[in-house]
Amino acid sequence: MDLPESNPITEREPVLMKPNSEIKDTEMGDDAMSGDEADMARLGLTQETRRMFGLLPLLGFTTVLLCSWEAAYPFFITAFINGGGPSMLYGYVFCFFGSLATCASIAEMASMYPTSGGQYHWVALMAPPKWARFLSYLTVGWVSVLGWQAACVLGTFLGGTIIQGLLVLNDPSYAYQRWHGTLLLYAVLLLSLFINTVTVRLLPAIEGALLWLHVLGFFAVLIPLVHLAPKSPASFVFADWSNVSGYSDGLSFFVGLTSSSIIFVGYDGACHMAEEVKNASINVPRSMIFTVLLNGALGFATFIAILFCIGDVESALGTQTGWPFIQIFYNATNSRAGATAMTSILTAFAVCATFSYLAAASRQLWAFARDKGVPFSSTIAKVDKRFKIPLWAVGCTALFNALLALINIGSTAAFNAIVSLVIAGLFSSYLICISLMIRKRLRKEQIAFGPWNMGSWGMTVNIVAMVYTLITFVMSFFPPATPVTLITMNWSVVVFSAAIVFGLVFWVLVGRKQYHGPAINPRFARRQDESV
Repeated sequence: MDLPESNPITEREPVLMKPNSEIKDTEMGDDAMSGDEADMARLGLTQETRRMFGLLPLLGFTTVLLCSWEAAYPFFITAFINGGGPSMLYGYVFCFFGSLATCASIAEMASMYPTSGGQYHWVALMAPPKWARFLSYLTVGWVSVLGWQAACVLGTFLGGTIIQGLLVLNDPSYAYQRWHGTLLLYAVLLLSLFINTVTVRLLPAIEGALLWLHVLGFFAVLIPLVHLAPKSPASFVFADWSNVSGYSDGLSFFVGLTSSSIIFVGYDGACHMAEEVKNASINVPRSMIFTVLLNGALGFATFIAILFCIGDVESALGTQTGWPFIQIFYNATNSRAGATAMTSILTAFAVCATFSYLAAASRQLWAFARDKGVPFSSTIAKVDKRFKIPLWAVGCTALFNALLALINIGSTAAFNAIVSLVIAGLFSSYLICISLMIRKRLRKEQIAFGPWNMGSWGMTVNIVAMVYTLITFVMSFFPPATPVTLITMNWSVVVFSAAIVFGLVFWVLVGRKQYHGPAINPRFARRQDESV
């Protein structure tokens, strides 16, 4: 494999460039630049999109994208069968602090380099020159794009198949077919596509409103559930270990972490919207941290409520709706209408989350295409002059979503496969970025921190984040239970490996010739070289 000995991007050591606060107006030319303009100039980028997001709309964007309390209901099952209450709650605490450390590490880099490229761009700027181009392209750019595309599918999958579960609940004669769920998934996708194109200028206002509805919806579901459901004893919630997965107790705990780790996936969506955010080097990291803290608290409360209110466990796990939480709602309210109303709130937020997923996934793809990292880059990288959005990237993301959703027709394990693919794709990109930051800190290299940074806590937080992402990455490929059959197999390892192989082939045939890494303004690079 042809790995270049040098990279014109990284051999100039762009990571040593001054923080925005140190760039004087006199260094900008005759006209002073704003912070966002300075960041774009420093990174060699042209402002093609419209900066529509302030802090509050961006916080709504990332908060609804995570949808942690909403996601806790459909995702809890893997942790529950791998240890019961203790696995759910203590695994959640483990994932919360691990996710917070990872988020802080990513936020620090987002403040240094506020670009829609995110992880692949940061790696190109931080990696050793010999490996920068290849690491940026395959191990971060390619898999990060894959992870975000799969995350977009996950949002539409939830919206479509939960609606199908409600059909089963309300019409016992309904003949459940997986392809029906795929068609409902497509309906959710079309709505998301409409919001991200025709009404895209309203997206910040929509996300800001959804932030408040997200909190109100939490209480709208929690209060009737806690009030009406029969209560489990405290020992069932906090102490009684119940492992029915077929794994050994120790291994089952780590397999169950998938339920909690997936709940915190998506905070880096703010990074990929950076070129549409005002004061991005500050607002992007702030929104990420606030999102994890807010969603973390709501998600933990939801897990406790589920355990106390689960009622008849066999009834919940054996439900014909396909979703145990729908049966839990029905058992609590003893009313199809009540269960439908509570489920509809979750469904609405699952659908709304796809607005953010489609936006973030398309921006990541667009940024990578802008640097010629994917096939048909010149087309995908185009920005529509009317809407000021990467319209081709939005369309390609929707098409990939529609194609990947077809696996729901052939496999009942499609849901867990997509979940694992999201974790594998995104967490592997986090792992590379954080490892490179640790390397720089160990080598005591000068780092041009942005306005938001962790100071002396940086190394400790980075190490915690690296350990956490490594554990969750490996465990994401495990099936939720054993014995494993062709139907229950976690096929994400096959899809992930196929994507890596395809990326390698594309690199050898085309990528190594056309992908040179993200550009950087030579005027700023030269000035920094002179200052070193």
